[in-house]
Amino acid sequence: MRSHLLNDTTAERYRRTVTEGVERVAAKLATTDRPFTGVGVDALAPVIEEIDLDKPLHDTAAVLDELEDVYLRDAIYFHHPRYLAHLNCPVVIPAVLGEAVLSAVNSSLDTWDQSAGGTLIERKLIDWTNERVGFGPAADGVFTSGGSQSNLQALLLAREEAKPGPGGWQGPADNARLRIFASEVSHFSVKKSAKLLGLGQDAVVSVPVDADKRMQTMALARELERCKAEGLVPMAVVATAGTTDFGSIDPLPEIAELCAQYGAWMHVDAAYGCGLLVSRKRRALLDGIERADSVTVDYHKSFFQPVSSSAVLVRDGATLRHATYHAEYLNPRRMVTERIPNQVDKSLQTTRRFDALKLWMTLRTMGADGVGQLFDEVCDLAEEGWKLLAADPRYDVVVEPRLSTLVYRYIPAAVTDPAEIDRANLYARKALFASGDAVVAGTKVGGRHYLKFTLLNPETTVADIAAVLDLIAGHAEQYLGESLDRVAS
Repeated sequence: MRSHLLNDTTAERYRRTVTEGVERVAAKLATTDRPFTGVGVDALAPVIEEIDLDKPLHDTAAVLDELEDVYLRDAIYFHHPRYLAHLNCPVVIPAVLGEAVLSAVNSSLDTWDQSAGGTLIERKLIDWTNERVGFGPAADGVFTSGGSQSNLQALLLAREEAKPGPGGWQGPADNARLRIFASEVSHFSVKKSAKLLGLGQDAVVSVPVDADKRMQTMALARELERCKAEGLVPMAVVATAGTTDFGSIDPLPEIAELCAQYGAWMHVDAAYGCGLLVSRKRRALLDGIERADSVTVDYHKSFFQPVSSSAVLVRDGATLRHATYHAEYLNPRRMVTERIPNQVDKSLQTTRRFDALKLWMTLRTMGADGVGQLFDEVCDLAEEGWKLLAADPRYDVVVEPRLSTLVYRYIPAAVTDPAEIDRANLYARKALFASGDAVVAGTKVGGRHYLKFTLLNPETTVADIAAVLDLIAGHAEQYLGESLDRVAS
């Protein structure tokens, strides 16, 4: 069994084995003609269930053959131009190369003595991103598993910063006084983080949005004033730079002013909109982000990186002390005075992958402008898609996009019952997914079911969007026709 360990004696076997796997995936990518096969859970689950994990195949080729049946054949391929559903991007090749390197070397980014140069590369990328945000030399941050973890850590820091000095905080009872303000279309991880942080059920105050799905600053001001009048503590305001459903960007400068006025921590969830940091055309959409206390960025959304690749950034690196714990077996306090850089001092995680390497390889190969160009292309595509939807009498489109998301609803000419229209849209999405011809997402707007394009593939064209809209209309009309037949019978 030692022959399976990766070391100096098995380097050639490693090369052959990985090459064989890469060739299988490359062949699959080259021949995939739709984003999904349409396989259902009932068909695929028994195939996986019957595999006996206690009876190994002992042959890599056989394992790869089996993998074709249980995964590769029916995987959902984000690289296909008609995958239009969630915030999943096709990935750039330099990042995939970085993934191969980091997996084989297997550095752990918690301590210097497990990563060495990896620590410095991650710190360099954090500094680079902070400069793009507009933070000063005191800024810092750390890579995370994703936007939800980044938001959780940011709100942890905000909670600790909201507490008064020693002896002035009485524990859980005072936690119930803390309030977090976020728009009604903010990411669900804000409420989840509040729960994980031990705050009250009413801790997250939902702030209304305007017609463009941006937080209403007048409403925020009223809520902050009410919080103060009731003797509560405005712990944090979460502004979103790229909402999941609409790609909307809250008015960051105005929110920053209110945070300064009421002493609230300003967190910007830019998990989606962080691609604007490298955009030559749209960077101004993030004006005001430099005034935030913390920022979430997801490189695995708009920097075209493989999952996972995210970070939480802070304007004042000293606030990261709230996530610091010392253990003699890992990062004893003496290492601080010895200036040994242990990233675990900043992180909620201990063992942590060297995900920063993927972004490093990308920037060193393509450059920031190259990444920004790709993101600008999908934003341009969304503008064209919006024009197409706005001109199509079959569809109602919600807002003109700022990033690359379109939310719309099929409206049949002969049906006026909103509930029946809901069912037609739900059926169309399900039928489209089952066909495998395209994948779109869904959401609710005003209590009604809508469909959603999340455009993150520069290879997607306006013709692809038009074709998918025709498919959706066809499925919806089929449902409505069958529904009328059932009523008639």
